[in-house]
Amino acid sequence: MKRFAAAAVAALVVATPALAQDSASFTGPRVEAVLGYDVVSTPGVSDPDGFLYGVGVGYDVQVKGVVLGLEGEWTDSTTKKYGVNSDRDLYVGGRIGVPISNVALLYGKVGYTNARLESDVYSKNLDGIRLGAGMEYAIGGNMFVKGEYRYSNYEDDLSRHQVVGGFGIRF
Repeated sequence: MKRFAAAAVAALVVATPALAQDSASFTGPRVEAVLGYDVVSTPGVSDPDGFLYGVGVGYDVQVKGVVLGLEGEWTDSTTKKYGVNSDRDLYVGGRIGVPISNVALLYGKVGYTNARLESDVYSKNLDGIRLGAGMEYAIGGNMFVKGEYRYSNYEDDLSRHQVVGGFGIRF
């Protein structure tokens, strides 16, 4: 699956130059839709996987060739094992990036995340930290696509690996 995700991101990056604008602005507010692959790791249990989907918002500024941003995201997941659902995930954090061309931004991110687990008999919120890296690519006008890998580590020895793609608009 990791090879498939990497190939999909590479194909997207290679296929979109014809749509790209001459010079992208990586500044200002943005909204995006995300879709991806989610693997939840818990001790002593085989790792359930599923799809994630959600929405994100952010605001970026460019300072001396570096892009700094704040972002938030709400996602949900189809990941389920032994009657336990990996439900909504909230994230708020920052990112720092470097434009690698007129239309591509390479970035890293870190922030706070809160995941909710649910079953028929209980529900629990878990706090954690998220680390990630990705690339944003301008495809024309104020639209962009992105691909990223992220790792989240929560309390109670729960962790999560995600490969995510997104489509967004800058204002």
